[in-house]
Amino acid sequence: MQFVASTDVDQIIDIATDGRHLSRERGFLKVSESGMEIGRTPLDQIAGVIVHAHGTTWSTSLLTELAKRGAPVVLCASNHAPQSVLMPLEGYHAQGARMRAQWAAKSPFIKQAWKQVVTAKVSMQAAVLQAFGAPHAPLHGMIKKITSGDTTNIEAQAARYYWPLMMGDEFRRDQQAEGVNALLNYGYTILRAATARAVVAAGLHPTIGLYHSNRSNAFALADDLMEPFRPLVDCAARHLAKENGPEVDTHAKQVLARLIALDLPFGESVTPVSVALLKLATSLGQSFEAAKLNLALPQPPDPLTLTGLGGQQTNGSGK
Repeated sequence: MQFVASTDVDQIIDIATDGRHLSRERGFLKVSESGMEIGRTPLDQIAGVIVHAHGTTWSTSLLTELAKRGAPVVLCASNHAPQSVLMPLEGYHAQGARMRAQWAAKSPFIKQAWKQVVTAKVSMQAAVLQAFGAPHAPLHGMIKKITSGDTTNIEAQAARYYWPLMMGDEFRRDQQAEGVNALLNYGYTILRAATARAVVAAGLHPTIGLYHSNRSNAFALADDLMEPFRPLVDCAARHLAKENGPEVDTHAKQVLARLIALDLPFGESVTPVSVALLKLATSLGQSFEAAKLNLALPQPPDPLTLTGLGGQQTNGSGK
């Protein structure tokens, strides 16, 4: 078991060793191997559980307690990409009314919401390139061309410009590939879990996306709302790959998990990424109910913070 989170109240538990058993004991998640306890952590401090290992078993009572707290359990493939997410059926106390408003939202509203999300993502990408001293003006030009629903697919055009400057001319974003792609997969998995938790806590239905609408994707809305935060993972993955190599080892997992506690500018104050995700999801839910769009979208951190992501000292422990 690896405790790879960055704060006492938002811990990501990573299960990467085969044959572990997860159970609940007096308010703790307990990890055992061959009947012997090897670690435990308070359930109230867990933001999510990520399982990579084969042969992992768990008790139903543990899964129930994690669901009560809105902590997702993410099952991953060998390339660290999520294959399944277990989430609670109930979240926000008035989720029935909020979900009905979500279902009833008109297409123009949905398209405008997606435009704002894409704008925030490309703005974050531009800030990242600027922080690393790469040409960023073309992305600002693209932002001005984003239409309702992003009908001209500026998001994809921005990605084609962004990735070579961020990761090198030879880089191709491929979820099935190894190397830095595996680092990105792991970082995005943590971000997706945190976003899914925020979506459910805000009383929204995670299947009903703004843009992502694949029938097999049970967390389409989480995939939508995490988009503006992805460049933070990119920064950390770039730094890790250059300084420590592309392996998704304990150090890399700890560093990537720290991102959910990164403070982002939010109005006149700062707020951790995990809280910013909840504020974004809540603002979308309120917008659905009011039929008036008012999204709480993230602002880019300062250049020094962006270039430093991935290089923080970790204080987690591995078992």
